[in-house]
Amino acid sequence: MNYKLAVIPGDGIGPEVVEQTLKVLDKVGTKFGHTFEYTKVLAGGCAIDEKGECLPQETIDICKASDAVLLGAVGGWKWDTLPGDQRPERALLGLRKALGLFANLRPALLFDELAEACPLKPEIVEGGLDIVVVRELTGGIYFGEKGTKETDLGPAAYDVEQYAEEEVRRIAEVAFDMAMKRNKKVTSVDKANVLESSRLWRRVVAEVAEKYPEVELNNLYIDNAAMQMVRNPKQFDVIVTSNIFGDILSDEASMITGSIGMLPSASLAKGNFGMYEPVHGSAPDIAGQDLANPMATILSAAMMLRYTFGLGKEADAIEAAVKKVLADGWRTPDIVQMPVPMGRKRWKSMNGRARILTLPSWTS
Repeated sequence: MNYKLAVIPGDGIGPEVVEQTLKVLDKVGTKFGHTFEYTKVLAGGCAIDEKGECLPQETIDICKASDAVLLGAVGGWKWDTLPGDQRPERALLGLRKALGLFANLRPALLFDELAEACPLKPEIVEGGLDIVVVRELTGGIYFGEKGTKETDLGPAAYDVEQYAEEEVRRIAEVAFDMAMKRNKKVTSVDKANVLESSRLWRRVVAEVAEKYPEVELNNLYIDNAAMQMVRNPKQFDVIVTSNIFGDILSDEASMITGSIGMLPSASLAKGNFGMYEPVHGSAPDIAGQDLANPMATILSAAMMLRYTFGLGKEADAIEAAVKKVLADGWRTPDIVQMPVPMGRKRWKSMNGRARILTLPSWTS
């Protein structure tokens, strides 16, 4: 099969982690008889520098004409002084809206090989963790009305949180469908004791739950959910929540699993189309130094194979290879544990060794 991918390397470490991921996909193609056709496009800070805008229309058009999108990262200090509506990160919001990507899936899996990197007590995470955060992606405060105004206390700024019933319903259905394939438990996170939008959220989620009698539904306020994530994370299976709360909780979950550099994500539209990217940002402080962890992007590619292309065997092979590399002791600085020697050879070559991800499980 031939698959067309729009590739957005982006800024900072984005090009580095994408480069390693394309090597892995090429090996998948060789091993399993597929062809991946890549079209690289601009978005983020590099697009501002070259095209004068963070998301050129050409990028949107190529993404729409592709089978899926692979993204590295966007943003960086260089563009921090730009007005909010012109900053590189606006490209992400534009892509989500233009491509109809309303559901963000962020799995948080604690690999046995990285258990010592978890900041929690061993007894809290004994037996491992496997959580999926289902985040609504095209509504809420990130897309609501925003602006500035004068008040009695001087200049002020505001952002509006707003959700329509259908926006909540469709993301809740994604979460419950996923729970049916897992442990049949959904935790809905909101702030219904304070926010009117959260009260609507809770009501609609409860309505959707009635269609899934086999699935247990729990409701938590966001502050309690954040506490429970570090107090007893094993209680969670599928978490469904709003755009801003999902942004925060998924980053918290990433640190429980050892590093944000290990966390992949999928942003899905109706049907099989999706954009796949690591949860981490552009990390300009380590860009160009061969220190970036490519695992999250590689695992995002595995999600792409599984969810958009239906290539479960190929996705399993990538995930098995990642586990093999970790078991062999290869580390980037973000996942080095103190008992492991921190000599430069131990972690410097992770990206150079990304090719080895394709070898141990597949060459025999």
